[in-house]
Amino acid sequence: MVAAVVLVACGVIQNFSGIHEVGQFTGGSQQWNGGAVASQEAIKELGTNGGGYFNANSAHPFENPTPFSNLFEIFLLLVVPFSLTRTFGRMVGSLRQGYAILATMATIWLGFVALMMWTEFAHHGPAFDLAGGALEGKETRFGVGASSIFAVSTTLTSTGAVDSFHSSFTGLGGGITMLGMQLGEIAPGGTGSGLYGMLIMAVIAVFIAGLMVGRTPEYLGKKIGTREIKFAACYLLITPALVLVLTAVAMALPTPGDSMTNSGAHGFSEILYAYTSAANNNGSAFAGLNADTQWFNSTLGVAMLLGRFLPMVFVLALAGSLAEQRPVPVTAGTLRTEKPLFTGLLVGAILIITGLTYFPALALGPLAEGLAS
Repeated sequence: MVAAVVLVACGVIQNFSGIHEVGQFTGGSQQWNGGAVASQEAIKELGTNGGGYFNANSAHPFENPTPFSNLFEIFLLLVVPFSLTRTFGRMVGSLRQGYAILATMATIWLGFVALMMWTEFAHHGPAFDLAGGALEGKETRFGVGASSIFAVSTTLTSTGAVDSFHSSFTGLGGGITMLGMQLGEIAPGGTGSGLYGMLIMAVIAVFIAGLMVGRTPEYLGKKIGTREIKFAACYLLITPALVLVLTAVAMALPTPGDSMTNSGAHGFSEILYAYTSAANNNGSAFAGLNADTQWFNSTLGVAMLLGRFLPMVFVLALAGSLAEQRPVPVTAGTLRTEKPLFTGLLVGAILIITGLTYFPALALGPLAEGLAS
C-alpha cells in the first residue's frame, strides 16, 4: 500500500475508468485503457511477478513515468530479498552471518552493474558514439545507465519486469542478463528463493574449504557430510540440465528454428535466454523469439514446472538432514563463515561453478556475438 501511494505520487495512474481517447502530437488519436496500475505495479515488483499492466511493462509511461519512479521500482525489486539476509542472521542467532550473505549478494550485484555499464556505454561505432552508448532498445527517458541497472536487477532477482529490450543490448550485455539468471538468481534473488539458493552455495563453499584443509566441513554448527553434499549437488544440477538440454534439443530440431527472428549467435542467444528465464522462474524474454508455438509452449512450461519445484524438494531435504544433527561446538579449526574471507570464497565458488556449467553455451551465443562486434 505504501509503495502504491509513492507510485501514484510519481504519476503512475490508479483508477477504475475504462478506455480514454488520447490525442497524438502527429495528429489523430489513440485509445488508452485506465486501471489500478499503481497497486498492481507495487505487487509486481515486491512479489517478483514481472507481468506489467500494459504490454510494454515498466517501459510504459503509465507504469513508470519518471526517473525517480524507475529507481523506486528497482528498489522494490531488491528490498525484500536483500532484507531477508538480516532475518536469516536473527534466526541463526548471529547477525554477522546474515551480513556475510548480504555482502556476497551486494558484491555480485555491484559487479554485474559495473560490467553492464561498461559494455553498454563503451560499445564502439559511430552510432553508439553519437548516442552516448548503445541506446537501441533502452528506455530513452532514463538513458543507458538506468536501463542497465534495471536489467541487472530484474535478472538477478526472479522478477522479470523490464524497462528496456534485452534483445537489443550488446552481445556481452545480453550475456550478463543471462548469467545473472544462470547464477540461480541469488544476488539477491527472489523473495525467499534467493536466500535459500545462496545458502546452498554457502554449503558448497564450506565443503570446498574443507577439502582444501582436510577437515570435515561445518556450517552454522552442523557438519556437511556426503548426504548433505548430494542434496546440494542435485539442487545445483537440475536447472542447468533443463536449460542446456532443452536448448540443445531446440537447436537440433528444424521446427523451433522457424521461431527465431535472428540467425547465428544472436538467434542461439534468444533460445538460450528463453529456457534460462523459464527454468529459473524469471519471466523476462529476449523478445526476438516467437515462443507461441506448440514446441515452446510445452517445453517452456516443463522448464518452469521442474525448474522451480524440483530444487525446492532438495532444499527441504537438505534442511531436514541438517535439522536432524546436533550442533557441534566451534573450535580453532572451524571455518568462520561470518568473516570477509568466507564472503570472498563464496563469491568465487558461485562464479566458478556457474562459469564451468554455462560457459560453453555462453561462448556460442552472447560471447561470440560480443567479440565479433
